[in-house]
Amino acid sequence: MSQYADLKAQIVRLQAQADDARRTEVINVIAEIKRKIVEYGLSAQDLGFAAPARRGRPPKKAPLPPKYHDPKTGSTWSGRGKPPKWIAGKNRDRFLIEQA
Repeated sequence: MSQYADLKAQIVRLQAQADDARRTEVINVIAEIKRKIVEYGLSAQDLGFAAPARRGRPPKKAPLPPKYHDPKTGSTWSGRGKPPKWIAGKNRDRFLIEQA
């Protein structure tokens, strides 16, 4: 057998040994980490792995300040979403609130 083939076979054997050694070490490390987690009462959040799962609706965002004002009724509109009837189809510049 050639020297190259011998070296390739040796690489395969060494890689198998390395894989076995890694598998054994990983098992031991996981067991040690689990003992430490129990010993210190740590959670995934303490370790920076996961945020707590949120249930239900997301919190509401703060409302935007009004951008438009209806002088007749005093109604206001932020300029987002569907326009109210009092401004729909009209020139919006007339209803702008002066920004200080």
